[in-house]
Amino acid sequence: MNTILKLLFLLIISSLALYGGVVAKVDAKRVELGDVVTLSLIVSGEDVTRPNVQRVCESDVISTSTQTNMQIINGSVSKNFTLNYTFMPQKSCKIEPVEIEIDGKIERSNPLEIEVALQSMTKDADFTLTLSSDKKELFVGEPFELTLTFKQKRDSEAVDIKFLPPEFKGFWVKSETQPQRYQDAKESITKIVYTMAPQRAGELKTTKAQMQIASRSGGANGFSTWIPTVKWKSYFSNELTFDVKPLPSGIIIAGDFTISATADKEEVDANEPLNVTIDVIGDGNLEDIKSFKPSIEGVAVFDEKILIEKDVLTQRIAFVSERDFVIPSFSIKYFDPKTKETKIASTKEISIKVKNAKPQEVLNIKKHETQSEVSEDLKAPKIGIFASLTLFLSGLALGVLIMFFMKKKNFKREDKRSIKDPKTLLMKLLSFRDDEEVKAMIETLEKNIYSNQNIELDKKILRKIKERYKI
Repeated sequence: MNTILKLLFLLIISSLALYGGVVAKVDAKRVELGDVVTLSLIVSGEDVTRPNVQRVCESDVISTSTQTNMQIINGSVSKNFTLNYTFMPQKSCKIEPVEIEIDGKIERSNPLEIEVALQSMTKDADFTLTLSSDKKELFVGEPFELTLTFKQKRDSEAVDIKFLPPEFKGFWVKSETQPQRYQDAKESITKIVYTMAPQRAGELKTTKAQMQIASRSGGANGFSTWIPTVKWKSYFSNELTFDVKPLPSGIIIAGDFTISATADKEEVDANEPLNVTIDVIGDGNLEDIKSFKPSIEGVAVFDEKILIEKDVLTQRIAFVSERDFVIPSFSIKYFDPKTKETKIASTKEISIKVKNAKPQEVLNIKKHETQSEVSEDLKAPKIGIFASLTLFLSGLALGVLIMFFMKKKNFKREDKRSIKDPKTLLMKLLSFRDDEEVKAMIETLEKNIYSNQNIELDKKILRKIKERYKI
């Protein structure tokens, strides 16, 4: 045994002579994808600056360790360090020389080559990981299921298991089941089912799923003592490729759907909120459906956030009005991948009766007839033409002034009342809701009136709106 140790030591010494004070070696030069390799740098010297090695063979370093060895041969003492770096090579590669400062001098290790073979997928393997799907050709937004299956032989032993799921770039992951575990006569089987939908047209791929398995291992040290260790190995699944076709022009929803709209009442008091619940049920990309909030003249409308739970989309919308109104039909236009047809699902209109409704204001113009005949008893004394003309013009001017000041006073009173009465202001603004500033003002008023919030209105913006639309 001593002879073998001496030969190994001499071999290292001769290598150090060739490559300075550092020699590189690996525990395996031919490995399968998923195997972990250890790079060892054997350094001889007293003052060693350890290198900062973070990647080897374009792969991240998983762990590091250091050993210090002392050798005494024929009374001569030598000291060396072993720096270990474990990594998992993804392909065949070359380990470039590593520079290390030893006793104030830069030394370089020898290069090494690693050959990485594809993992052998045999039925007799202790561990297997596969991806499968019932569909390979899809339309954008079309839902499908992808199954991940992990099999472990019942007589195989694993100290620890770590799962790294595949990446689904370009897909919506709508749901993921909990791991389903069962056993047969030979294997323990675990399945996970993903419900997904492609986001864009073209060729889309999933990456490989990865299962890291730790198993018991070990080796003898220099004193023939068995040292138990744990060795990690990764197992990879296959990749899946999908051919995704675009939807017809103008269509963004794919699947099969039904839609319903239900009002909580058919008759309400004036300015009492009426709530409508819209439900869309179906198998498809519900995430792409936008708000159903309609615009109805003379009616305040505000919507809640859309909620999606599994295959059901729900939205609630509130309507407030002073008069009878009709809630329009709600509809969705979608593409059915099974029939390859574009379809429309819609609801019926809902007529709402408003009790104590405010009557529609009608502008009446009254014509005043000028009395042409005046009784002789009431006739004014005759005066001169100039005096009569002067008197007429003075009266006309006085009347115009009185009408001007009364109109201005009434305008100010109306303006002041509108600012103080949020409901009156809200009804006046509804006709101009296409204006972004007006729309924001309407939303604030609705929150204050119907949600009991107390948000202060921006008076500068309100003044600008009133001037802009002569409110």
